Amino acid sequence: MRAVVTRVESASVKVDGEVIAELPRPGLLILAGVGHEDSASEAGALARKIWGLRILDGELSASDVDAPILVVSQFTLYASTKKGRRPSWSRAAPGVVSEPLVEELCNQLEALGASVERGRFGAHMSVASVNDGPITVLIDTLNWE
Repeated sequence: MRAVVTRVESASVKVDGEVIAELPRPGLLILAGVGHEDSASEAGALARKIWGLRILDGELSASDVDAPILVVSQFTLYASTKKGRRPSWSRAAPGVVSEPLVEELCNQLEALGASVERGRFGAHMSVASVNDGPITVLIDTLNWE
């Protein structure tokens, strides 16, 4: 799995002009993508990494200050731009595989104690955020750098 983790002052998701999710206070915005090789164990490992990642003010983690988290599915994190100008999405898992794993990521975060808001899987979403720092971190469960 891949995640873009951004420290935000605020974040929200709209579908068809209606706000369906928003953070009640500063926290983390997570764009999460799933590859073909991913499983529930990657979702759990990613949740633990995100919950403990010390990127908030004072080098604190979301778990230290009970920061809320907004998770948005993002298959485009698996884009391949190696050839030509049109990205290939073939490395992204299909919805039938990725939707349950994004939900598992959310469930694992909640099991750790996080307050989690969710985008709507497969919908055309308008995601708004005010980045704080800005601090943005890319996490790839196949390459834990």
